[in-house]
Order: sequence, then structure tokens, then C-alpha cells
Amino acid sequence: MKTHLRFILLLLAILSLASCKESEKDTALRLVKEWDGREIKFPARSIFTIQGKDTVDFDFMDAEYKVVTYVDSAGCTSCKLQLARWKAFIQKVDSIKYGSVPFVFVFYPKNVKELRYILRSYAFDFPVCFDEKDEFNALNQFPDEMMFQTFLLDKDNKVLALGSPVHNPQIEKLYLTQLGREDSSESLLFTTINVPETEYDFGKIPQSGSQTHIFRLVNTGDVPLVVKDAVPSCDCTQVEYAPSAVQPGDTMKIRIVYSPDELGQFYRSVDMYLNVKKSPLTLWIKGEVSK
Repeated sequence: MKTHLRFILLLLAILSLASCKESEKDTALRLVKEWDGREIKFPARSIFTIQGKDTVDFDFMDAEYKVVTYVDSAGCTSCKLQLARWKAFIQKVDSIKYGSVPFVFVFYPKNVKELRYILRSYAFDFPVCFDEKDEFNALNQFPDEMMFQTFLLDKDNKVLALGSPVHNPQIEKLYLTQLGREDSSESLLFTTINVPETEYDFGKIPQSGSQTHIFRLVNTGDVPLVVKDAVPSCDCTQVEYAPSAVQPGDTMKIRIVYSPDELGQFYRSVDMYLNVKKSPLTLWIKGEVSK
């Protein structure tokens, strides 16, 4: 599979840089050949925080896959980070790997205060490392090109894919394909949940305005709980939930908003597609709309 993957990487590098100069194409090909299968080394002790403040225990070394991105101090920090795109990509990966793929962000900041501000502005609450001595780069000598400072690694920290999935849609597709290829009915990670209620009665409500109820799902299993999809029975019913995976022991809140579409009794539902064996889970709301 490694040979096949190397061919795909080479092909994608050429296609993604089709409009570039020949020298840039050559550089891309050289980097892919050079980094494919190489082991990424990590400093003996790295401190991870949330937005550069609160220290967190972030253990990622034993993960089956991991996505590692290094951001150097050159150029526009905000332009390089693309935090909104990263949040969207993490959500996509969580939907197929159920929160089992850690994302390792290592920054060599030129301005710590500015970086903290950017992380707060985007509500980026994933673990990050402020590598102010640039030790991570010293161990690996990463490429200078921003497009080639992100890596998909296997359990042995060897490079499976090279390139930034948030700057290049072809690379994003490659990452998702590689991660999804290993899924099967035997390898899917299921959890268990406790649902205190699956039906709620609003009683009599006015036709104007909307009504809201929050259902709670407690993750009683050993792996993160992930919403793969949520399908309301009609346009009058909306469902809201946090996109991030819910860790074992924590509670997922499902907020259902009903906007009456007609008078009389109603019975509406939302099908929640989760990484549990009995999926979808159907949540019901009912009541009576009066003038």
C-alpha cells in the first residue's frame, strides 16, 4: 500500500501545482519523495495548552493515526493558521474516525501575545504547543514551504501523507481517503449511551414564536461519542449540537427548536445518527398549538 500511496502523493503534488513554475513542481516532487515514510521525531517534553494559557494533558503518541502541523514564525501568522478551516476539517475527521485521531499543533511564534489573541478570536480550543525555542523543527528540519509543514502520521510516527489539507482540497481528500480506508464493520469504534428521555411534551403552546427543549445523552462507553448526522422530520424542527466529540463520562446536549407550522396537535422527531450500535436514535417532541 505504501508504493500505491507514494504514487498518489506524487500525482497530487503535480496536479495541485499545475499552474506553478516548473521549478516549484520539481520542489514539490522532491519533498514528497524525501518525506514519504520518514519518521517524525518529537521533543522529549512538550507542553500543550488551550489558547496558550491552561496546560492540558495531551497524550497522542500511541494513536493509530495523528495529524501534525508545524507553523513557523515567518510571514502572516493569521494567514498561515487558517483556524476556521482547521476546525471544519477536524469535524470531518471526527465524523469518520469518531474522535480517535489527535491533531498536534506546534507553533514557533514570533509574537506570543498575537498568537494567543488569534486563538481566542477563533475560539480554537484544541491543544496547542508554543515551541518558543523551535525544538520541534530542530529535530526534523521541516521544509520551508508552508504547504509542506503538515503531515499525516501512522502509529509509528511515519509519514503517510504530506501537505496542508486546509490550503489544498486535493490534499484534504487524500487525508480523508487514507483515514477512511481502514474503516470496516469490525474496526468501527462504538460507544454506549444513557438517554434519560427520548420524548418531550410541550403541552399547549401559542402559534407565534418557537419552543425549545434540550435532550441529554450521557456517554457511558469507553470511546468518544460523535454525531454523524441529524435528520429532523420537517422544516419546522431544527436541531443544534456541538460539533466536537463528547468524551466518555461527559454529556452531549441536543437542542431541538420547534416553530409551529399549523394549529392543533403535533408529533415531530429528529433522527440522531451516532457511533452506537442502535443508530439512529429517535428523539420525539409533541404538543398542541393553539391561537
